[in-house]
Amino acid sequence: MWLAEREWRAREDVHVERMREWTVPHQRRRSLGEKHPVLDFLFTYYSHPPSHLERWQPGPGVVLGGPSARRFLDRKGYQEVGGGITLDPRAFTERHVRTSRYVLSLLEATASRRPRLSCFGLHEWAMVYRLPAGDVRHAQLPLRLGSDGTDEVVESLGVRCGHFDAYRFFTDAARPRNELRPTRETQRDLDQPGCLHVGMDLYKWAYKLGPFVPSELLGDCFALAADIRLLDMRASPYDLSSLGHSPVRIETAEGRAEYAREQAAFARRAAPLRARLVEHYRTLLAEHDA
Repeated sequence: MWLAEREWRAREDVHVERMREWTVPHQRRRSLGEKHPVLDFLFTYYSHPPSHLERWQPGPGVVLGGPSARRFLDRKGYQEVGGGITLDPRAFTERHVRTSRYVLSLLEATASRRPRLSCFGLHEWAMVYRLPAGDVRHAQLPLRLGSDGTDEVVESLGVRCGHFDAYRFFTDAARPRNELRPTRETQRDLDQPGCLHVGMDLYKWAYKLGPFVPSELLGDCFALAADIRLLDMRASPYDLSSLGHSPVRIETAEGRAEYAREQAAFARRAAPLRARLVEHYRTLLAEHDA
């Protein structure tokens, strides 16, 4: 595909403006030394720098026309061809190939499963279970039910978390209370579409491709992760009223029903993004193996 300069510049402008909705406030907070217990996660747990998130990439198979396209040659992986600038397929290294084979198998396995909607977000509660107040991750926020009330919810509802990257942050006291023992090795067997963290991780599987994923897909995955993260924290034991967010009270039957509805909606929203990523990974690997 060949894009005239006015076409790709327009797409670039849309992407940059869209991502700056999140990156500019984050960078301002960081310059002031301020923490945001909801949104910082998107830039700290996920290792993609804000400047890279803003950077528009056309993706493979696209030739950028016009004199401004030459600035892409300052980036790693681009080359000049007849008619403009494009990604160099040789920049898709063996490291990319190994990562892509693993991620593709993980995404395909996840897509093959039905969403499970019975965890009710207890993973965030398990991360503070029986912790001294000073050791709580977001100490600037009070616990809605206090320490004892939080512990009672974990003990009465139980924990059913299958996502390793949530489970590994459980307190020592909480891990034995989890029905599952997820590991990195069992992630492909346990990740399922209803899990909020699995939905957020689509962003990670997009940026793992670097310039070989079009920024429109990366941006869609990031926007999904940002929205999921808000539910993740609204359903947590923390009181987010100072940030203007009402709680999803999963300690009540009504709250658990609300959480499951939101969880199902995010699973539906994530499904086409997962399918786009699967198709993209398959195409990259097929072209490499050809």
